[in-house]
Formats: sequence, C-alpha cells, structure tokens
Amino acid sequence: QVQLVESGGGLVQAGGSLRLSCAASGRTSGAYPMAWFRQAPGKEREFVVAINWRGTRTPYSDSVKGRFTISRNNGKNAWYLQMNNLKPEDTGVYYCAAYRPHATTIVADESFSDWVKTAVFDSWGQGTQVTVSS
Repeated sequence: QVQLVESGGGLVQAGGSLRLSCAASGRTSGAYPMAWFRQAPGKEREFVVAINWRGTRTPYSDSVKGRFTISRNNGKNAWYLQMNNLKPEDTGVYYCAAYRPHATTIVADESFSDWVKTAVFDSWGQGTQVTVSS
C-alpha cells in the first residue's frame, strides 16, 4: 500500500507564492508518473500538472502555465509544486496523485502529454488547502 502525504498549503495574498510537497511512502517502484490536481469549492476536481518519471515532460493546464512549476526527487520519492503569482481563482484543495506507484510506467516523452489526458491516477493524498485572498 502506497501512501501519499501533501504539505505546504496555507493562506496567501494574491501575487504571493507557496510550495507544496508530496511524499510517497510504502513499496514504490520509483519510476512512475506523478501529478497535481485541485478542487475549488463547488467545482469538480481538475488537472493542474503532471510529470513523467524522468522529469523531462511536465504538461500544465493553461490556467497555471508560466506560474506553477512541478519537480520531483526520485531519491526521496517526493514531488513538489512551486506556485508563484497566485490568484484568488487558485484557491482550492490541492491533491497529489501517482499512477500505479508500485509498478514501473515509462511513457515515451513525445506521448506523455496525450497519455496524461486519459490516465487514471490511482493513488491520492488527502489534500492540502490553498487559499488566496484578493
């Protein structure tokens, strides 16, 4: 059983920054895609960004492109989301997710963006609240 734990959420003013972290524990392969999703109040959960196992492909949603940066540390079984220039519409619960972390999943770089659109991430953290005040 793989467990994911997020940290780093909080309250910040518009234009500010936050850095979220996600740590995976348990039996993992070390070579699996990771992602961040978020859910705003009253809305469905939405994709934010994903990262392949080598960190060479990082497709972002248009709403965060240029402001958020995902990274990962395979040695620590962790990944991060640096969020800059935050806006009130970024408010929500942020979830980290992993795709089959117990297995090795290697997607060709050129295919990763399309693969993410239909991938079903099956391991999730409990979520961390991010609130951006105007």
